Order: sequence, then structure tokens, then C-alpha cells
Amino acid sequence: MTAAPLPRNEAKRLDALRSLLILDTPPEERFDRISAFAAKEFDVPIALVSMVDRDRQWFKSTIGIEMCETPRDVSFCAHAITKSATLVVPDALRDPRFVDNPLVVGHPYIRFYAGAGLRLPYGQVVGTLCIMDRRPREFDKLDVAILGGLRDLVVDELFRREEAVA
Repeated sequence: MTAAPLPRNEAKRLDALRSLLILDTPPEERFDRISAFAAKEFDVPIALVSMVDRDRQWFKSTIGIEMCETPRDVSFCAHAITKSATLVVPDALRDPRFVDNPLVVGHPYIRFYAGAGLRLPYGQVVGTLCIMDRRPREFDKLDVAILGGLRDLVVDELFRREEAVA
């Protein structure tokens, strides 16, 4: 397993994440609707809105798993936030970054992952909208575009919350 590198702007990224005042808040239907739609659209058992904190990945919305967070060092999303494009892992058992990851070799037995970074208007990527499957899959350009559109809805909702709190 390969731990994800820290983004160049990690301190600013964490400040931006914390300024959203979303960590450790209760589930909200508006995020759950987007996750549920993603799970159905892509016919996957797991869809998450994930926030990547300093030492953990915390889930604002979960479809298909009961966890509310995982350690950052085993997080697929920690890899996704370092990329400018959607991270697609067609088969985690064939990817040296994830082949022995506890989330691959154990519950929830992730084989496929696609995560679109939640990029804020000022550039920091605070988390992902991601989907996962227990079997390998392909993910084409149209799929990436659809996931990106759903990701944009999540980012819009993050700022709706920020406006309501301010």
C-alpha cells in the first residue's frame, strides 16, 4: 500500500475545510440525495461524500457502508485530492497503490474506485464525491463527466451551508 502524498497546499486546504464548518456534523438529506443518485446512476453499492481531514477521511454522506470515517493513510480519497482530474482505479487488486490496502483485502472489499475532487472556488480540494464497487469496472469519459457534474452539485451545497452559517 502506498500512502498518498500531501497536497502542496495542505495547510491552506485544511484551513479551507475547517472554514466550511462541516466536519462531524449530522447527515443531511441534500448530500444523501446526491450520493444516492450517484450510486444508482453508476449501479454501484457504495457512494460517499468524503472530507479529507489531517489524519482521517470523514464521510458527510454514505450510501452502502456504515462507517463514518477511516484513517487518511488507507484512504483512496487522499490520493484523489492530489489529482486535478477524477481518480479512477478500475481494479484495486492490480494497482500497486492499493493492492494490500485493508479496505481492499478486507471489508468493504473495494475493487473499483472513482473519486472527483471537491475543489473550492479558491483552489483547495477538501474531499471527494466518490463511488466504489466490489468488482472491477471500466469508467469512460462520459462517466467521468457525469460524476464531475454531481461533484459540482456537492460543492454548490457546501457553499449553501457556508452561506447559511455565516
